[in-house]
Amino acid sequence: MSKRKRKSFSSDFKARVALEAIHGLKTLNEIAQEFDVHPVQVSTWKKEVQQKATSLFEQKRGPKAVDPVEDPEKLYSEIGRLKVELDWLQKKSGISR
Repeated sequence: MSKRKRKSFSSDFKARVALEAIHGLKTLNEIAQEFDVHPVQVSTWKKEVQQKATSLFEQKRGPKAVDPVEDPEKLYSEIGRLKVELDWLQKKSGISR
């Protein structure tokens, strides 16, 4: 006996199949044959997309809060800018280190 390897589908592929099923222009069996998947799998992906569709619109609009930990390059540039300003202020005020 040979073991069959399970098929692994990308999220893009699953979304395409589910949206095709949601459109309703073809039956689940036709979609399953077209994409070479089982009809039960098509209906499972369709239900999952329908259930998660409401969560797409729950997030607030506008700029996202930036977590400083996520962008160390921005922090390093800020440190550099502040150091230059500090050196300039010390030079202009006559304060030495």
